[in-house]
Amino acid sequence: MELEFHIVDTQTPTGTQSIDRAAQLLVRVVESAQPLAVGELADSTGLPKSTTSRLLAALERQGLLQRVDGRGRLRPGPVLLRFAQRDVPEANLVELSAPALRRLADESGETINLGVPTPVGVEHLAQRDSRHFVGATNWVGRRVPHDVSANGKVFLAFGAAPPPTDFDEEQRAAIRARGYATAIDELEHGLSALAGPVHGARGDVVAALSISGPTHRLTSERIEHLAPLLLEQCAGLSARLGHHDVERGAA
Repeated sequence: MELEFHIVDTQTPTGTQSIDRAAQLLVRVVESAQPLAVGELADSTGLPKSTTSRLLAALERQGLLQRVDGRGRLRPGPVLLRFAQRDVPEANLVELSAPALRRLADESGETINLGVPTPVGVEHLAQRDSRHFVGATNWVGRRVPHDVSANGKVFLAFGAAPPPTDFDEEQRAAIRARGYATAIDELEHGLSALAGPVHGARGDVVAALSISGPTHRLTSERIEHLAPLLLEQCAGLSARLGHHDVERGAA
C-alpha cells in the first residue's frame, strides 16, 4: 500500500485567503484617522511584511489605495473618492463640487476641472466647459502627469502625491505659501492653468479645482485676478467635505 504525502506551503495564500487579506488591509486604511505605513499595517494584521506590501501594491494599482508622501504611507484611493468622501454620509465628491465648478465657470468663462491624485497622475472626475470655442477640451476620465499640470503640482506640494526628484522642496513650499499652483505651457504649448487644493475633514488634500484655458487668455495678470475666486471656491468645497481650517493655503 503506497501512501502519498503532499507538502502544503502555508506561506503562500490561496486565492480566497488573498482576497480576505487584501480586504482586511483595505478596511484598516479606510477606517484609520491617519495614513498608514506598510509596516504599521503588517503589525496590525499579523501578516508578513512582504505579503502586506504585495497586497497593498495590488490595491494601489486598482486605485483603491494611494500613497500620500515619499514615505509611502497609504490612504483611500481615487476609486473610493470618486463615489463618496469619508465623513460626509450619502454625499459624493463630484456632487459636492458642482456649485464650485458652476461659479468658477460663470465667473471665468474658462474650463473648470475637479481632479484627484492617483499613483500615475491626476484623474479628472468632473468638468464645466469653457464658453469659448478655443479651449473647450473634455478632460473627464483622462489622466495627466502630476509635475506638468496645475492640479498635479498642488498634489505634489501638499503631500497628496510623492514628488519626483526634480520637483524640490523649494518649489513645493512656494506653492503652499501662495496657496495655488500654475502650469504655463507645460502640459501642452498654448495651454495654461491654475489650481488650488481641496481639503478633506482631517485636513489632507483629497482633490483640486483648476481653471484652464489658452495662454493668450490666461495671462499672468488674469491668473492673479482669478486666484482669489479659485481659493474661495476651494475653501467652500473643503468646508462641505467637513474641513473648517480657513488659514490661507489650507483652503
